[in-house]
Amino acid sequence: MMKFHNSVRAFLICGLLAGSVRAQSHDLYVCASLDVNFIVGSNTNPENGVFRLRDDGSWEHIGINDPFSTAITFDPRDSRVFYTATLNGVLRTLDGGTRWREMTRWDMAQPQDIAVDLNEPDTLYLALREGMAASFDQGMNWSFQQNGLPEQGRYAQVVAVDRAQAGRVFAGCEIGIYLSEDRAASWTRVLATEETVNDVQQSPHDPDRWLAATQSAGAWMSEDGGESWEQLDDVPSNATLYNLAFDPTNAMRMVIGSWIHGVHTSEDGGQTWQTRNAGLPTSHHVWRVAVHPDSGRLYAGVVESDLFFSDDFGRTWTGANFTGSQIAEFKFVPKN
Repeated sequence: MMKFHNSVRAFLICGLLAGSVRAQSHDLYVCASLDVNFIVGSNTNPENGVFRLRDDGSWEHIGINDPFSTAITFDPRDSRVFYTATLNGVLRTLDGGTRWREMTRWDMAQPQDIAVDLNEPDTLYLALREGMAASFDQGMNWSFQQNGLPEQGRYAQVVAVDRAQAGRVFAGCEIGIYLSEDRAASWTRVLATEETVNDVQQSPHDPDRWLAATQSAGAWMSEDGGESWEQLDDVPSNATLYNLAFDPTNAMRMVIGSWIHGVHTSEDGGQTWQTRNAGLPTSHHVWRVAVHPDSGRLYAGVVESDLFFSDDFGRTWTGANFTGSQIAEFKFVPKN
């Protein structure tokens, strides 16, 4: 378990965090690296990989110490079964993280994202430098699924599965968003961009509404299930947008994390956006954002700084003593 600073502030922060998650129906998991400021030869041995927020506000490190854990996905039938995308490929645990098995072949290293199909939980999709791969037997066997992806620009940063239709999946690549409606057997480009697509998310309120964030081509929204996309004029396009999230507790709220501009929020369904960074480091290097599905608490991971949270949707922020962390993903998982 990660050690918290021995201070009154750490004690208070733990209490605040515990108060937000106790008696709630979801656990918070993160993929994080805590060796951002690690010095070779020092006596410290920072932990990396998967962490779970306990009910008392402390963090539990789960499984292997891997500095390149980029994504995590859970089997909806049993939260003890989950998969992580790591430097060497996909790891799977069947017992909540006690034992692990490497599932992918040697030529499927450094995956960027992984997702399970909620309607077909044995089916997994993997975003790779080479494009896309899929498994239809809980990760036991994998195959590249490249039909329709470009020869140049197929590097996939994100994969998102439509919760409303089995086998319908989106891939965010270097030159746009690609859609498959046949379990990745074929792909069609539905959004052309000149910059990498970094994130694609589906609204928890309306399955036809999707958001996408890009490297320097702004943010995009779809209201027809991802068939067509419109750029959000009120969101900056002169800096990298790393990821985005919908507020599961409020259909009108959504948030975007940016490298230069920090946190962008909307409370009117994406029509207008505000930058809310009061209390965040002046660098505003926000790598990941997320919203708790039980409380509406907003989280922001700031590179080489801390994990911050806000209970007023970004108007004010508080550090959570995850110092020196770089968070690659937030995941909220229903408790068994």
